[in-house]
Amino acid sequence: MILVAWLRSFAAYLFLCLYVGLLGPPALLFAFLTGRVRHLFVLGRFGAMTARRIFGIRVTVEGLDRVRADRPTVYCINHRSNVDVIVFELILPNCPRLRALYKSELGRIPVLGMVLRTAGFVPVERAKRDRAIEAVDLAVEHLKAGDSFLLAPEGTRSRTDQMLPFKKGGFVMAIKAQVPVVPIAIIGSDHAMPRGRFYATPCRVLIRIGELVPTTGLGFEDRDALAADVRRRMEEMLERAQ
Repeated sequence: MILVAWLRSFAAYLFLCLYVGLLGPPALLFAFLTGRVRHLFVLGRFGAMTARRIFGIRVTVEGLDRVRADRPTVYCINHRSNVDVIVFELILPNCPRLRALYKSELGRIPVLGMVLRTAGFVPVERAKRDRAIEAVDLAVEHLKAGDSFLLAPEGTRSRTDQMLPFKKGGFVMAIKAQVPVVPIAIIGSDHAMPRGRFYATPCRVLIRIGELVPTTGLGFEDRDALAADVRRRMEEMLERAQ
């Protein structure tokens, strides 16, 4: 079974490299010439969906109606695996103006880094506080313009069933832009590809989308309470699944 998982994973990685390498440059050129970026999201979703199926990861989603295109929102996920990016693929059709915060290291990957920047994704340099603040302010501008954001407030993948401490940047974003936060619990992705493993095991992943948490009227001093409320809701969704 491990050999099969390795073979499927190799096929998925090879597909992604060829897909980004071959389609990325002409897609970027079209974006630069026309100023349009929607096709980048369509191509990205198709590539992610195809790779997920090659890996053998099946997904069940609960509460997808809570993802809406008519309001900018900050969507918060727990983070245990590299395959957690499937959330973006699954909720994008309901929220076509969805962006994400991403580790600045990804921006150094040829073609992919340029695609992320062109599509309006915001890089975060976590080790540099001033650059991290700039990223938050840029994301706030996107939110005020009508975009939504997907982020993992833990900042990195947890090695256990317990979530890591939350970073506050995403909640500051939501408060500054006065947009709601929607908690999302990912159950089972750590079985597919836990931290430290480079191949994926075929499995089923459950995505549970919670009720929105409003931020209207909240100020900067409320960021800790907001983060605690969202964390509690995510923990409850995870506990129900277990």
